[in-house]
Amino acid sequence: MNAFLTEALLPFQFAFMQNAFVITLVIAAPMALISCLLVLKGWSLMGDAISHAVLPGVVVAYILNLPLVFGAFAAGMFCALATGFLNANSRVKEDTVMGVVFSGMFGLGLVLYVGIRTNVHLDHILFGDMLGVSYADIALTGAVAAASLAFVLLKRRDLVVFCFDQQHGRAIGLPMQFLHYGLLAAISLVVVGALKAVGIILAVAMLVAPGAIAYLLTRRFAVMMVLALTIALVSSFAGIYASFFIDSAPAPTIVLIMTGLFVSAFIWHVRQANIAGRRVLQAAPETGT
Repeated sequence: MNAFLTEALLPFQFAFMQNAFVITLVIAAPMALISCLLVLKGWSLMGDAISHAVLPGVVVAYILNLPLVFGAFAAGMFCALATGFLNANSRVKEDTVMGVVFSGMFGLGLVLYVGIRTNVHLDHILFGDMLGVSYADIALTGAVAAASLAFVLLKRRDLVVFCFDQQHGRAIGLPMQFLHYGLLAAISLVVVGALKAVGIILAVAMLVAPGAIAYLLTRRFAVMMVLALTIALVSSFAGIYASFFIDSAPAPTIVLIMTGLFVSAFIWHVRQANIAGRRVLQAAPETGT
């Protein structure tokens, strides 16, 4: 029994594992809550776009010897603003514009990265390096997570109106423009915070999966947010913990767990819908009589 307990607690005895748990759980919380808004708004591709678009900002910041987070945030906001401008001033649909903008910026980032000599490995930018984070990285991610979390929690009611019915929001005097760009800024911030944890490619999973899973399980937004938060935290913890024993990369393991949860939630949702449909059919003759 003691040997089993010692083996089970082994990951927590290493400083690099402790840091990985902390930085991932810290950034998972705001990403989970924002994912609920993205799913309801239909902005899942926006999270994907901003996640990929930060790469040129990271490279330019490295060239200018600036903190990478500044370049990443600037690139993410540029992608969001460019998408909004092109969508408002062209006949092309928003999802198409996002696809063009983020793929173009991602390509630019790759070209810039290949053209310079750097000791920053591309894999660490794309897929994260949570096992190599420092206390400074944790502090920066914590500050980013706190700012994003504060905005979402303080403006959650207004953001729900923004996602569901913007015309109603304007009618009752809500600042729709502020909420629009505030949400875009929050998305960019959490993507920046996730750079060290899961990287820019797998960040999209953290921005979409928790909200999508919770959306299949409940119809109430408050419950959806609680479920998404729980799913993100449990998946992150389980993914890092399991990766230690199966000798895999933590970030992809987290994404695989979330994918499994989504499949399970989808099966449960379909079964519940079938059960509800059978009940309606069974009750139909009685109603008719």
